Amino acid sequence: MDIIWKIADEKIREAMKNGEFRDLPGFGKPLDIDDLSHIPEELRIGYLMLKNAGYVSEATDLKKELMTIEDLLRCCEDEKEKERLTQKWNEKLLRLQAVMRKRNISNSLALREYQQRIDEKFR
Repeated sequence: MDIIWKIADEKIREAMKNGEFRDLPGFGKPLDIDDLSHIPEELRIGYLMLKNAGYVSEATDLKKELMTIEDLLRCCEDEKEKERLTQKWNEKLLRLQAVMRKRNISNSLALREYQQRIDEKFR
């Protein structure tokens, strides 16, 4: 550890000891850590900035989750687990469709193509 890390660590510990973090929003709650493995390393900072500014929508997150579940389904050999994942996939898809209807872009070409790709994977 270099000197800057040691100083920062010392300051953080001192602030914790003095209770300076107790009034922060989310104190005592688990952290919501994003899985950024689907984003190239050189784009992660930009992605986080856009997300924190509200430019990355719930639809984007749902699409990412759908793709993750699709990958899990492809690898899964246990029938009960496949059933559970399929149900989860259907729930996420319904949520995505509801979000898209709410945004009134359900007729977009990109969405139709995405839906078509998803349908083809499960045929």
